[in-house]
Amino acid sequence: MPVWLREHSWRQTLTAVYLSLPLRGARATPSSIFCSEQYLKVNIPPFLFEAVLYAPIDDTNSTAKIGNGNIFFTLYKKEPAIWDSLTLANTDKEKLQYLRENAVLKAQEKAKEETEARKITKQEHKKYALEATMKLEEAERKRIEDLKEKERQKVVKELELWKNQQKHGDKYKSIQKKGELYQEIEPLKERKNEKMNKTRIPNEGTSKTRLRSTKGCMIELALTLFIGSCSIFSQNLKEEQLPAPRAAATIKVNFTPRVFPTALRESRVAEEEEWLHKQAEARRIINSDLSELEDLKEEEKNPDWLKDKGNKMFAMGDYLGAVNAYNLAVRLNNSLPLLYLNRAACHLKLQNLHKAIEDSSKALELLTPPVPDNEKARVKAHVRRGTAFCQLELYTEGLQDYEAALKIDPRNKSIEKDAEKIRHLIQGTMQIS
Repeated sequence: MPVWLREHSWRQTLTAVYLSLPLRGARATPSSIFCSEQYLKVNIPPFLFEAVLYAPIDDTNSTAKIGNGNIFFTLYKKEPAIWDSLTLANTDKEKLQYLRENAVLKAQEKAKEETEARKITKQEHKKYALEATMKLEEAERKRIEDLKEKERQKVVKELELWKNQQKHGDKYKSIQKKGELYQEIEPLKERKNEKMNKTRIPNEGTSKTRLRSTKGCMIELALTLFIGSCSIFSQNLKEEQLPAPRAAATIKVNFTPRVFPTALRESRVAEEEEWLHKQAEARRIINSDLSELEDLKEEEKNPDWLKDKGNKMFAMGDYLGAVNAYNLAVRLNNSLPLLYLNRAACHLKLQNLHKAIEDSSKALELLTPPVPDNEKARVKAHVRRGTAFCQLELYTEGLQDYEAALKIDPRNKSIEKDAEKIRHLIQGTMQIS
């Protein structure tokens, strides 16, 4: 049972309240302090301090410093005024419970708003990063296109130069061929003239006529040889030209579609089909029931990952964050008893006693049938539900849970001592009544 801290000192100004709370040797952490507009709580096991403040404060700017065995609070008032006392007088249990639950709900709403704000900021940052990346890619694409255009122009110039060189080379070859042909014809003409001079007839007219006809025949012969050589040269050029490249084609290869990396002959089709069916069913449930999970990563949609995340938050003292993680894991898979069991522990830390009882009872329902493997979990569920009952001053129900835990684990001395304390409390209550 918690020990209430009654000793404290405080002073005030028109705008602030200064509160000093001794720790009595206990070690406090920032997670031990919970503060809202009109509710202040310090939970340092086994000590507990609660205060319903006289007037609302600015919980955002208020501070708490831990040092020298004390916690020093600086609470800034929302409205400048002098308080008659630190806490409200005549605060009954129902009003205290209402203020406590209202403070927790406001804290949860505030945490949700901060999460939404961080989510919006994250999306804006992603959008800005995407735009910057697109601009960089566009600049890179333009640079590559400019380089391609320069290379294309360079290749076109080189091709034109090569064509001109080829054209001049063909002209040079034709002139060279003509020169060789002329050199072959000239000796033939000289030899023909010599023969004609030797066999000249006395009649000059006749000789001149024959000479002219001979010259005409020689010219026609030369022209015939020149045309023949040109046709042979052009034919050789045609033979030297390269053939056209072969046409390209595409060969399509179709493979059997496979989800698993192993070959079909090495796989177990029945087990694979069962696994795929389960995965598809899980994705269908997530997509149909939880549309708000679209922005989460795949690992964040895993209940086991969320349970580990909640355990880490609980160890760090972030009980509200742990409750949120367990809530989402329960929505993804409501058949894991450890999720309810761990969430019950968070509710105990936050003094949400009725919710702690509900989660412990749900965990006990899921931990059936009772077997040796779930003994520890059943013991924890009974102890946490019994603790919640005792804090609600329902000692009889709490004793029943502790006795049930002792039946499961009779060697647990800690549970036995707590059960004995509850028996003494019940006896004392009966004597007073």
